[in-house]
Amino acid sequence: MKVVVAMSGGVDSSVTAALMREAGHEVIGVHMKLHDAPAVSDGKHCCGLDDVLDARRVAERMNFPFYVMDLQREFKKAVMDYFADTYIRGATPNPCIQCNGVLKFSVLLQRAAALGAEALATGHYARVLPGGGLAMAVDANKDQSYFLFPVRRSALQKTLFPLGEMTKAEVREHGRRLGLINANKPESQEVCFIPDDNHTRFVRQHRPDADGAGEIVDESGAVLGKHDGYWRYTIGQRRGLGVSSSTPLYVLSVDATSRRVTVGPHERLFQQGLEAYGVNWFRKPAPDEDIRCRLRHRGALHPCAILSEDPLTIRLTAPARAIAPGQAAVLYVGDEVVGGGWIRRVLD
Repeated sequence: MKVVVAMSGGVDSSVTAALMREAGHEVIGVHMKLHDAPAVSDGKHCCGLDDVLDARRVAERMNFPFYVMDLQREFKKAVMDYFADTYIRGATPNPCIQCNGVLKFSVLLQRAAALGAEALATGHYARVLPGGGLAMAVDANKDQSYFLFPVRRSALQKTLFPLGEMTKAEVREHGRRLGLINANKPESQEVCFIPDDNHTRFVRQHRPDADGAGEIVDESGAVLGKHDGYWRYTIGQRRGLGVSSSTPLYVLSVDATSRRVTVGPHERLFQQGLEAYGVNWFRKPAPDEDIRCRLRHRGALHPCAILSEDPLTIRLTAPARAIAPGQAAVLYVGDEVVGGGWIRRVLD
């Protein structure tokens, strides 16, 4: 089978490509050039020149062709513009979900088909179920199914996740066994296109005409201070608020229209309801199934009930901390992902 493997230069995608080649498949390695942000060699950021070279060395060792695809235009529109605009509307973006849903399993899948490939393989820790369903990885600590909720069933039917049945330790061991140069390479964890991890600076540079200055208020509307950009704040934030208080204060809400940031005590961060949009269903759960909702990557699985499907309205059995508009609410039955959507607003 001819398979295109998305290769970032990290150990996960490299082992994926090497194992596919070892299994006898016709492998084509592809590195996506997504942006021209300065590379940072700190082990936390990916997609720099060193990563391209590492991926190419793996391809040379395993004897399969390797190409670099320039997807900067698509990435800017689908991820970077989205990232800035989500902050501008007062929400908290998740660029990794956007990158997966729009770029890797849409644009790259189309490019793979153009190369004559029958499947796209990636180094994600997740599992594809028969018929194109989605499930958690065997390694719960590495599971990335949360990031994949927007991927369509039709795309998953053409996708392979070889690492879904492995632990991270097993993946690294395969890398060492195969003699891959990046077998012990640290994982990238930060936003790839913001090398200094300063999202405020990125938003200002990307949307220079946006006026974000406003007030910091308490729940009664009393002004506690001022800020120079509401996009600096996200739900649950405590540090860097710019106001003094005898008790700890946390960001409770961000209003892009009034440019007001409301702060309050920790206990006010806990809420039980939310409304989501952009919903992708893998299957509709039955009324008697035990449904759980994940509100952030590696977050708890909260027991919940679906009150309506249009719009998707979810009620948690117990309050959850810092539910943030702009993030994803992903629904599970056991280890199966049944659907998910983007959080539009939080409900009392």
